[in-house]
Amino acid sequence: MSATLFAKLWSAHRIASADEKSDFLYIDRIFLHERMGPVALQSLREKGRAIRNPTQVFATIDHIVDTRPGRPNGTRTLGGEKFIDALRESVEQTGIHLYDLDDTRQGIVHLVAAEQGIAHPGLTLVCPDSHTSTLGALGALAWGVGSSDAEHVLSTRVLKVRKPDSMRVSFDGRTAEGVTAKDVVLYMIGSFGASGGKGYAVEFAGEAVQGMGMPERFTLCNMAVEFAAFCGLVSVDETTLDYVGQNRPFTPSEVDFGHWSTDSEAVFDREETLSVRNLTPMVTWGTSPEHALGIQEVIPAVADCRNTSLAQRAMDYMAVRPKQAMQDLRIDAAFLVSCTNTRLEDLRKAAHLLKGRRVNKNIQAVCVPGSTQTRLQAEEEGLDQIFRSAGFEWHEAGCGMCFYAGGDTLAAGSRAISSSNRNFEGRQGPGVRTHLASPLTVAASAVTGRITDPREFL
Repeated sequence: MSATLFAKLWSAHRIASADEKSDFLYIDRIFLHERMGPVALQSLREKGRAIRNPTQVFATIDHIVDTRPGRPNGTRTLGGEKFIDALRESVEQTGIHLYDLDDTRQGIVHLVAAEQGIAHPGLTLVCPDSHTSTLGALGALAWGVGSSDAEHVLSTRVLKVRKPDSMRVSFDGRTAEGVTAKDVVLYMIGSFGASGGKGYAVEFAGEAVQGMGMPERFTLCNMAVEFAAFCGLVSVDETTLDYVGQNRPFTPSEVDFGHWSTDSEAVFDREETLSVRNLTPMVTWGTSPEHALGIQEVIPAVADCRNTSLAQRAMDYMAVRPKQAMQDLRIDAAFLVSCTNTRLEDLRKAAHLLKGRRVNKNIQAVCVPGSTQTRLQAEEEGLDQIFRSAGFEWHEAGCGMCFYAGGDTLAAGSRAISSSNRNFEGRQGPGVRTHLASPLTVAASAVTGRITDPREFL
């Protein structure tokens, strides 16, 4: 029978029924990081339970590390050293894989899992980080879990999961120059709302997705969680196979992954289609990814917003008003790149725009590559020199200023444009006002000192 990619993945890992709405699933691999991993590992140890298969457990240090060149403090988060030391101690006791700060494989969990082939088509993978959905771009079933579920998976390799419905979002047409996957996914969330994918495993499809490389597909699936989806997925095709076939350490060779795709006659519980032929660069004005609009548009009236109480609070927090043009908003900071837009191709695009230009003198501009491997590749190509010459700080790999945990942060009350995934109140520091956009838009805005359409430079 014809089946969706999600149905195939679920069926292949289903062990037994748990109740009317849930099944027990076998989990192939689990990834940990220093902020949440030690909690699960310590609890397991206190209960006298062993890790069922340490060879399939991976960990890295990424969330609360000091990303400044040379990592002078290790971490600037209050008490962060305890989390890092606890992870290292647990690794020594259990034998799980660790990519420490001196390892060239270190970086943000979702990027490292893809680079090293830890995630590949047909797998289930969980991590105590909501943006684990990024890895669905590989045709894998990947989602974020809490520390209790992480502990359970470590001990049993099994997890009770409520089965979501299936949804396909098809993007019709190809995007124009200067319009990226980040713009496409912000357009989707703005169209259907931040809860539009709630209760669904969402597969991205259509002509636009078929034309995307893996970096852009990772961006789509990363933001699936901002759509409230259980996970994001893209069916395996030649683009996927080319990526996983690049001699990645933990991806088995000579395995046919081609069947991990949705059959042509498969039926989804919900289908949505959006045309992106005339899409422009997108940017958010409020405190939810659904507060997204074309960069040349004006901020809507509160009465025209999906959630009026949220919209009013967002306008108060962001210090914006209805009918204000987005491109009139001056910024204080620009941040690249986060796990949403952190691959080498994202850096190349931003560097191409910045080459020969300078950041506005009033802007704090910071670039934090997502992995050490990506940073080193960028430096081999001379991209770091372009960023530095333009006035960007060039940092070590990690989550950096994507979120505030008491360490890396932007100035209190500043207005920032960021290629990250969340613009919640205080997400990048106390009182920081965050506008989400693509790396191209972030780079263009850093140059002018205001929110700027990158197409002016292209």
